[in-house]
Amino acid sequence: MPAMALESILRRDKAIVLSALAVIILLAWAYLLAGAGMGMSAFEMTEMAGMTGGGGAMSMMMAPAAWDAGYAILMFFMWWIMMVAMMLPSAAPMVLLFAAANRKQKEAGNPFIPTSLFASAYLVAWAGFSVIAVGLQWGFERTALLSPMMASANVIFGASLLIAAGFYQLTPLKQACLRYCQSPLQFVLARWRNGAGGAFRMGLEHGVFCVGCCWFLMGLLFFGGVMNLYWIMGIAVYVLLEKSVPVGHWLSYATGAVLIVGGGVLLAQLILAG
Repeated sequence: MPAMALESILRRDKAIVLSALAVIILLAWAYLLAGAGMGMSAFEMTEMAGMTGGGGAMSMMMAPAAWDAGYAILMFFMWWIMMVAMMLPSAAPMVLLFAAANRKQKEAGNPFIPTSLFASAYLVAWAGFSVIAVGLQWGFERTALLSPMMASANVIFGASLLIAAGFYQLTPLKQACLRYCQSPLQFVLARWRNGAGGAFRMGLEHGVFCVGCCWFLMGLLFFGGVMNLYWIMGIAVYVLLEKSVPVGHWLSYATGAVLIVGGGVLLAQLILAG
């Protein structure tokens, strides 16, 4: 096939994949903004959290959620779709690179694998994280560490989250996951696998790296509020920056230091107040 024709096909494929990703991201954010099935919009929940002080006394007077199978499923979809909304923008370069590499594999005579199969593996990885997040949320609420507004209700708990997240930012595991998220080409060159099974496994592996890079950052939603728009949007923007800017690893280190200091300040304030 002439080079110009191949280039035209690659541009068309890129436009199709980008459009599909944009639609999925917009639908995920629309679901979150509508309240994720919680009976009120995210704007209303964020405003209510501000009025009650997140985990303050008024919030603790509110009736806690009644956990049953239906509510657990609702929480799972809330976390799962939140992961899609927050993580898919930063995963888009990897999906686009797979689509381009896959097209060239087809031109070389190898079977064509739908990009949707590769991308669907991310959903599996993020679903796994969401199951764990729901379990943690249930446990934190049962022990009164989370308020009915799904925000930290205990200073020591909140400070511990900040400090633990800060130290994780500095670990070799975090930095290894971040390198693969920052460099899709490096991942493709090191871990390319042919066939449908290989494509799904690649997507699953990169999805796991995404989780490994950001799971503690997502855990900070337990500090600021699981459905607090300021925290959701702030963390989403930060994740995109950390994976996109050339100095992302230094940003990670700096953020880790800030989180550790922030947690330390909260503990110091608690000690001085006591």
